Amino acid sequence: MHFNLLLKERYSVRAFKPMKVSKALITQVLEAGRMAPSANNEQPWYFISVCDDEQLDRIKAAYPREWFSKVPQVIVVCGDHKQSWKRSYDSKDHCDIDVAIATDHMTLRAAELGLGTCWVCHFDPKVVSEILELPEHVEPIAILPVGYPATNEVPLKKRKPAKDVFFRGKFGKPY
Repeated sequence: MHFNLLLKERYSVRAFKPMKVSKALITQVLEAGRMAPSANNEQPWYFISVCDDEQLDRIKAAYPREWFSKVPQVIVVCGDHKQSWKRSYDSKDHCDIDVAIATDHMTLRAAELGLGTCWVCHFDPKVVSEILELPEHVEPIAILPVGYPATNEVPLKKRKPAKDVFFRGKFGKPY
């Protein structure tokens, strides 16, 4: 799929067909995350694929939403704050930024493969950490449901107009 079309057609899928995705396809999605750039090339991430129904049900309890209760599998995207690069001027930790870039790579690759995803960031991280037995310095940052969309209809994207977000030279100066 052409990249511009991929950008337009990728959307947050919240209804999936009740079937698992093959390990081969999930591996391609994970590989896209692994290949993402990161600050100082630290790669402070871990991607945990959860497809076992019992473990998946426990993960679903961390985000009790009707649509989420029906996802066929997830990738939990974690950030390692011990590995992430910190900016020298103000010690800004780039872990969340790096993990977001990797997650975006995975969502785009999944869409290219005909799979749907949805970033889930509003979940109980303590529950997820316990289920996955994460060390204290590793944070679950996003849960990425992955599966086959229940419909082929691509919803219209709502985006701010370019004039509200593109500037030239300084904030507020029209592009």
